Parts: sequence; C-alpha cells; structure tokens
Amino acid sequence: MIDRISDFIKKYELSDKTIVVGFSGGFDSMCLLDILSQIKKEPEFENLKVVAAHYNHNWRGEESLREQEVCRLFASAKGFEFYTKNAPAALKKTENDARIARYEFFEEAYEDFDADAVFTAHNKDDNAETVLYRVIKGTGIVGLKGIAEKRGYFYRPLLKTSRAEILAYCNERNLTPNNDSSNSNVAYKRNFIRLNVIPSLEKINPSVKDALNTLAGNANTDNEIIEEYLSTIRPNLYDRDVLLTEEYKKLSKPVKLRILYEFIQKLDLDYDSKKINELYDFIEANSNQRNGSTISLASALWLYADDKIIETIPRKTNEISSDKPVLITGEGEYEFGNHIFTINKCSENDIFVFPQSTANFAYVDLSKAEFPLTLRTRRDGDVITPFGMSGSMKLKKYMNAKGVSRHKRDAIVLLCDEKEVLWVAGVGLNNKIGVKIKPTHVIQLQ
Repeated sequence: MIDRISDFIKKYELSDKTIVVGFSGGFDSMCLLDILSQIKKEPEFENLKVVAAHYNHNWRGEESLREQEVCRLFASAKGFEFYTKNAPAALKKTENDARIARYEFFEEAYEDFDADAVFTAHNKDDNAETVLYRVIKGTGIVGLKGIAEKRGYFYRPLLKTSRAEILAYCNERNLTPNNDSSNSNVAYKRNFIRLNVIPSLEKINPSVKDALNTLAGNANTDNEIIEEYLSTIRPNLYDRDVLLTEEYKKLSKPVKLRILYEFIQKLDLDYDSKKINELYDFIEANSNQRNGSTISLASALWLYADDKIIETIPRKTNEISSDKPVLITGEGEYEFGNHIFTINKCSENDIFVFPQSTANFAYVDLSKAEFPLTLRTRRDGDVITPFGMSGSMKLKKYMNAKGVSRHKRDAIVLLCDEKEVLWVAGVGLNNKIGVKIKPTHVIQLQ
C-alpha cells in the first residue's frame, strides 16, 4: 500500500507539494495519514508538506468532540499541522448538506495553506457503493463513472485499495481510528447500501464490488467517446462557468440532458434522472424569458435561467444587501461593502472616451449635481432618467429594459441623490450626469 500511494504521488508530481488531507480519524483517513507519515521519511518526499484537515459536523455532541481531539493528537504525533473547524449548529443533518459543508471546508483549507492538492480517503468499496447508489437513483452514464481519481485539485489515492486492505493495515500498525457511531445508522442511504444491500448482492455474486468497479471503468471508457463529441461544442456553450442560453437551445434534448448531468455533477450535488428532467423542464420554460427565474438545487444554491444565461447562484444573493449607505461628500475614495468607489476631478488634459452603460468606470458631468450624494443598493420608489432621455422612470422598469437579471438587482451598487438614481454601476447613467460636452469627474467602482 505504501508503494501504491508513493506511485500515486509521483504520478501527479506532488512529491514536493503541499497537500491537505481530509481527516475524519476513521480507518480510511487514518490509514492514509499514517502512510504519508512513512513516505515523508524517504528523501524523495522530504519536502512534501501535509496538513490534516478535520471537519467536525457537530452532530453527536461529546462523541464528535472526542473524535476531533483524537485527530488533533494523531496529527501532532505524526508531525503534521492540524486544521479544524466546527459546523454551525444550523447545519441540516442530511448527507447532501454535510457533504457540501465538508467540501467548502476543504476548499477553505486549500486556500488558507496555499495547497497544491486535497486528498480524500475514498476507497474501492466506496466507489462500488457510489456506483450502486447511482444505479438505484438512475443517474445515467455520467453517474456510473463513480468517484473520480482526480477532480480539479481533489485526489483519491486510496481509490484502488479495498476496505479489507485498509483494515488489515490499521491492525498491523496498531492504529486506533475513530468509530463513528452514525456509520451504523441505516437511516442514511449509503449506510443502508453498505450494510444491507451489498451483503445481499454478494450472495448472488461474491465479487459484486469488483463488478461495480468494472462497471465504473467501462462507463469511463464510454464517457471518453462522448467527451470527444462534447469537446467540439463546449467552447461555444460556456462563458467560464455560465451556460449560454442561445447555444444551449441549439442542442438536441439528449445532449441538453447530458450537459445538465455534467453541470450538476461539477457541483458535487446529489442528483438523479428525476432532478435532471426537472431542471431541463425549468430551463425550457425560462429560456425565452428576459428576466428569468430560479429553482432550488440545494439549501444554499439556486439555478438561474433566462434568455441569455444559465448559472448557479448562492441563495443569499436573492436577499437585500445589508451594506449600510455611504455618504459621498466630495472627491476621494469610499468603501462600500466589499467595493471601493472612487470619484476624481477630470482635468482639461485628460483623454477620455464617452462612457458605455455597461462599464464600472464612467466619465460624468456633475455640474448639475450637488454633494452630498449617497452610495447604496436599491429601494422602493427609486427613479432614474436614462441617459439620452428627458422623462424619468422607475428603477425597476429601467432594469427590466436593460435586461438585468432579477436575482442580481439587489446587489447592484447605486450612486443616488435621495430617490433619484444617478448611476447604476455596470448598467448605465442618469441623463442628469451623462456627458454632453465634457466631463467634470471620473467615477469608478472596484
């Protein structure tokens, strides 16, 4: 097993990198951490840095705290840095919510330690159980691929190692891993599969775990063939992580469904054919809507679709911004939430281009405006006179006309004179400060 992990690290050129290891303290992760402690003794791996990252879901009170302490002591004994965090009390006790919170924690650790990889201790049996779970849920060929050996900066070095090998290793090394009592609770679907379904299937085929891993391998091969086709259409389909609606609409239904499988799988969410078809119907209903709508993906995540884009958004962006209004008393720099707003005079020698309504940078004429002004987010009753027009309109109607997605409106920063909006950052200017002859000031939001 040690050679297998050593070869894995060399395969991905991680011998002198920083690795965060997801460390629950159970058999799998304790085995992995112990192997890494031995590997580090070899000259080839002496510059390998390992951080043991333990996420306490906080579901089992004192038992969880004891396990957290066991992890700290073990990591310390092996000379590894220990990083831990307790889940908030409000975390829902579901497998999906726990997984999302855990991976967010791993991502934080990855950033905090400037790491090169995150190792999780998924093994061969986990992969078999995952494939079977997805068969039962009807997740299609994408789901049948099982657990990926590498996904982004997440790696699974034990994926070709059976649970039996891991238990034997722990016994041989006299390790005393945590024994999570919730692992025997068959109310959790994966526990039920591991404890009840797999043993029943082994009566039919004693090698059912190997068969399921073979199925995953075959699905991966078939997926590579499909990927050859998808790679030809994907460049036009995406703008970073956002699906472009017009390009999506050109696809056949089977390809759309496949794209949605892939889109959801990247988020590491629990899904099935029913959910994918639900998302498909939702997008079809909104792909011609200018303002679009949202549908829930998880407790803190929505999918948004309109006639331009299909994207995921955190649920909190649908809430009114809590940032306090900032008074703009003159030229200078002002902090508003996580933004920096600057306003500076424009000199006679400045070379400028008249502003476009979509820029976060604008030349303006403030000769008819009076300080103080206010930087804030939208309120009921806000109005604007769009640049080039003489009459005012409600801000809501203006944003509709500009095609601003409904879920983004509450976060847009506004420069205001009481109820009159002078600048909608990134969208457009009020005619009152739009430049007709020459600008007096330059405004910018970063």
